[in-house]
Amino acid sequence: MADRVRSAPSIARYGLTDDRAAEYLRTAGWWGKAGPTADREASMIALSRAPDPDLALRVIDRIRTTDPDGWPGLDRAIATDKGLRGRLLAVFGGSTALADFVIPRQGEWRRLLTDRQHSVADYAGVLLDAVEADRSGPYPVAGLAKADATRALRAAYRGLLLEIAADDLGHLIERDLPVPSYAQTTGRLTTLAEAAIRAALAVAAADVGEVRENCRLTVIAMGKCGGNELNYVSDVDVLFVGDGDLDTATRMAATLLRVAGQACFEVDAALRPEGKAGPLVRTLDGHAAYYERWARTWEFQALLKARPIAGDAELGEDYLDVVRPLVWAAADRDNFVDDVRAMRRRVEDHVPTELLDRELKLGRGGLRDVEFAVQLLQLVHGRNDESLRRRSTVDSLAALGEGGYVGRTDAAELGESYRFLRLLEHRLQLQKLRRTHTFPDADDTDQLRWLARAAGIKPERGRSESAVLADEFHRHLRRIRRLHEKLFYRPLLEAVARVPSDALRLSPKSAEARLAALGYAAPDGALRHIEVLTAGVSRRAAIQRTLLPALLEMLAETPDPDGGLLAYRKVSEALAGTDWYLRVLRDEAAVVERLARLLGTSKLVPDLVVRAPEALRLLGDPEQLAGRDTAEVATSLRQAVNRQGYLGNAVAAARSGRRHELLRVASADLLGFMDVLTVCHALSSVWVAVLQATLAAVDRAEAVSAGGHLARIAVIGMGRLGGAELGYGSDADVLFVCEPAEGVSDSDAVRYASRVAQSVRKFLGAPSQDPPLHVDVDLRPEGRQGPIVRTLESYRSYYGQWSQVWEAQALLRARPVAGDEELGARFIEMIDPLRYPEGGLDAERTREIRRIKARVDTERLPRGADPATHTKLGRGGLADIEWTLQLLQLRHAHEVPSLRTTSTIDGLGAAAAAGLVDEVDATALREAWLLATRARNAITVVRGKVTDQLPSSGRELTAVAAVLRPDADPGEFLDSYRRTLRRARGVVERLFYED
Repeated sequence: MADRVRSAPSIARYGLTDDRAAEYLRTAGWWGKAGPTADREASMIALSRAPDPDLALRVIDRIRTTDPDGWPGLDRAIATDKGLRGRLLAVFGGSTALADFVIPRQGEWRRLLTDRQHSVADYAGVLLDAVEADRSGPYPVAGLAKADATRALRAAYRGLLLEIAADDLGHLIERDLPVPSYAQTTGRLTTLAEAAIRAALAVAAADVGEVRENCRLTVIAMGKCGGNELNYVSDVDVLFVGDGDLDTATRMAATLLRVAGQACFEVDAALRPEGKAGPLVRTLDGHAAYYERWARTWEFQALLKARPIAGDAELGEDYLDVVRPLVWAAADRDNFVDDVRAMRRRVEDHVPTELLDRELKLGRGGLRDVEFAVQLLQLVHGRNDESLRRRSTVDSLAALGEGGYVGRTDAAELGESYRFLRLLEHRLQLQKLRRTHTFPDADDTDQLRWLARAAGIKPERGRSESAVLADEFHRHLRRIRRLHEKLFYRPLLEAVARVPSDALRLSPKSAEARLAALGYAAPDGALRHIEVLTAGVSRRAAIQRTLLPALLEMLAETPDPDGGLLAYRKVSEALAGTDWYLRVLRDEAAVVERLARLLGTSKLVPDLVVRAPEALRLLGDPEQLAGRDTAEVATSLRQAVNRQGYLGNAVAAARSGRRHELLRVASADLLGFMDVLTVCHALSSVWVAVLQATLAAVDRAEAVSAGGHLARIAVIGMGRLGGAELGYGSDADVLFVCEPAEGVSDSDAVRYASRVAQSVRKFLGAPSQDPPLHVDVDLRPEGRQGPIVRTLESYRSYYGQWSQVWEAQALLRARPVAGDEELGARFIEMIDPLRYPEGGLDAERTREIRRIKARVDTERLPRGADPATHTKLGRGGLADIEWTLQLLQLRHAHEVPSLRTTSTIDGLGAAAAAGLVDEVDATALREAWLLATRARNAITVVRGKVTDQLPSSGRELTAVAAVLRPDADPGEFLDSYRRTLRRARGVVERLFYED
């Protein structure tokens, strides 16, 4: 068989597409008839990895033709020195500007030979030597004339910039070359810029002559230069501080700006006091006076990065001593946080709309989003935490993460995305050494491919490197924008910023005085709580130190700051092992503010939070907190119970679901996100779901023991449960009705159903830390003397022969709530004639109801209760209004179908619509019922236990008033409550007692 002839590889295999590429390679001696020539395979592979292989090859050819004598040496070095090969070809394929610098300077490439690069420490010396500076005096003074010095400085600066870029890019070509970190590259660029400023100052010192001895001048770096994070092409922001002969100092500063601008980069002094309208050089006192009296918020933000880099070092340190305290007090200024946010919006507004999502620096999700967020957090929290007083954005972000001010994941992701955008910015600027921050347009495929290769991005899963780059770019933009909005617009920032700096650094004695001034009744106790929460060096303690200054102020605005702080400590200790608790308080919008309001107002909420902490997450979203569909909640609770095989676990799941809902509803209620009818409906719905789920679980378990379901069981809701008007501590008034299964006797069915009913009551009523779950069956026929469960026919027989008028009245609110729906419906059908009697009530039965109501008024009101403010049995209270409506229902519902409702509010509306009650009277009753119901709920939530009596004074009254009438003081609220119920009482006396 004939030997197969292997075809020569194509130059396209090496990424070359230029029509003249083959000619360049053959002329260079890198390509022969069979492909790469001997010892040039490595060079060809390296060439293929360049950001733009065609560009790199053209540069090689230009060097060969412009320096034919030096070409053999360069050719050998590329073939044998891996480090040179990687650095040189990376620069040639990545930067036309640096290639243009190397080509005309014969032998310039030698500075990229392995071990020939200058160290960072050499930069200042190299540039000062370039201008032949004399370093013997207080200032280095250039020996070359200004024009010659400028040219020499330009060449020396570009040479060192070439070295930095070559090291930055070399690993793209030769994979085993070291990969410089972001900090290493920006640090080298910054050091080079500082060296250039010092050399330019030496030229300026020579230019003004001997009069330089009459002044002192220091150069203060600002912006990215101050933060040691310069780009390849950045304006270097500076300001000048002078002493002595300011005219000479100003001449030196102006000359420095021109020399550095012509030789190296633009030097911008616009961040000085008064900007471009202000003097170029000011004295130290002049700077101090300006910052103390006239400076705007953004100027202190800019001063975060200020540091002296050239000139008189002592004067530079004096400047820092003046401005540092002002910077770290800036957050005390009125509207500080709003000012910083407004500045960011103004910056973004100046970006053209078509570039908003391509602008690496100023656009949405760009570098400025990171920098503004980090600087705002620094200025607010750095007042009291010196670990945050850093100049570098990435270092500051890391410190915020370590200190607990930003979540570790958020800090890591934000830092990663920031470094990615800075990498793209560096590559874009390197290409032509132009100041640009614009990501290529989606249609510019050549530029996208070049940028992707320059950034080290490779094809992935069938997608080109351009597509991968575009996806990564937009992913990082979205991440930055999301985290920027999360951190930059965090409500906690305003709260912490409102705390004066002095209050963040108080001695124990001073702290007690401040706590007393804030309204804490026991400041010594409050201080002990604070000490316990913030003790130690754990991350948890660090986050608490961040939260507490703001939290103390928030709690001070609540009715019970001391109780709120104690509750916060208990909750924090109980949830110490929960990894998300403090993170949610720190990061989620408004959660800490709302939690403070809840803890400083309610004794019920803290206990529930400890046992249902997951509900805390809902505080950040009012829609989730208050807008959950009750049917969906009930379904979810029943499903959770049904998943439990063991009866005890099933009941525990039911109680857990109720606890969670109780906390959710109470929180939404206290925060003003739910009206009273929605609260009552939600509480009733969850009680019904608990009954349904528990009854089903007990029935299943009992059926296993009994050998099957011996009876169908229905639960009839009565009282407030039947009316869907439950409060936080209401019992569940019910009747149990059963019907024998086929072939089962009535007695066996009743015994079976009784065991189920008793078990339901026992499991739900078992003592626990939750509000009680008491299933009350006292409204059953014969009361406490009668059986707990009857068959439907037994009920029919009893009601037909023995029922009294009060039982008909009680049945007005009956509705099926659990168990067999068909049986429950037949029960309702059976009792309708009793509760809606044909022809209404006769005079005798009407008198009986009035007699019973009179006994309730005189005998049921607790001893010592105030009848004017007892929400249930007081004058004009809930009982007055409900009995009045129920009398109207008994008398007229047979002829007015709309009165056949279990809802008090709906019944009052129906009575008014039917003309049975004047609209004004109906409004008075409705307002009183709603107010008394709200007050009753508020008392229970505030006190943490069930009660019907409004407090007469003290913090509990203040808390109840704050819940019901946030704009009124406690006395005004109490007067308003009494007036509303007095009006209702007048209506009740006319409607209930008059025929």
